[in-house]
Amino acid sequence: MPDRRASRVPLTRERVVAAAMALADEKGQAGASMRAIAARLGVEAMSLYNHVAGRDDILDGMVDAVFAEIELPAPDDADWKAAMRDRAASARAALRRHPWAVGLMDSRGHPGPATLRHHDAMLGALRTGGFSIPLAAHAVSVIDSYLYGFVLQELSMPLGAAGDLDEVAGDILSGLPGDAYPHLTEMINAHIMRPGYDYGREFPFGLALILDGLTPDEDQGAPAR
Repeated sequence: MPDRRASRVPLTRERVVAAAMALADEKGQAGASMRAIAARLGVEAMSLYNHVAGRDDILDGMVDAVFAEIELPAPDDADWKAAMRDRAASARAALRRHPWAVGLMDSRGHPGPATLRHHDAMLGALRTGGFSIPLAAHAVSVIDSYLYGFVLQELSMPLGAAGDLDEVAGDILSGLPGDAYPHLTEMINAHIMRPGYDYGREFPFGLALILDGLTPDEDQGAPAR
């Protein structure tokens, strides 16, 4: 049943997208159906088509809104490594707020202005830092592959609060037969079950390895790869 109180506010594309994102945050991407979005906004489903072309158009808007939440590198920031680190941290936070977005970020055929602005700023920071065009493309690919993969794994793991972690790790240990898996047992006991362990702290370590392995090439006169 549509919420008639919500319908008192004029319907816009931005409100449709925001409602869809709220539903997806609560119930996953599938929960943001046209009917559910309309009910959240207090209108009939057909009313949405006055502002969006359909569900694909809404998904485009949702993805663009997530990109808009990610902090962009400053245009004149000469420290490319800090810019990539800060951007990756901001992107990870945005994706954790919107878990449904992980598999959609670079899947849209009609990227919105925030998406284009984000990619342009990221490439601009690398180019300003001395990366050739081919190496900048390589850098974006490897950084985002790590970012999206880490977030996907992070969201999938049954590790929530510290108590949940202890319970899951304890259950795994109790189910291990004797000394069959000594290295796994050692890892759980000596690392995962230590007070204050947070899987998310693995992220900056891996990101640092990637960034330290990237070296600008244009200022060295290296040939394009």
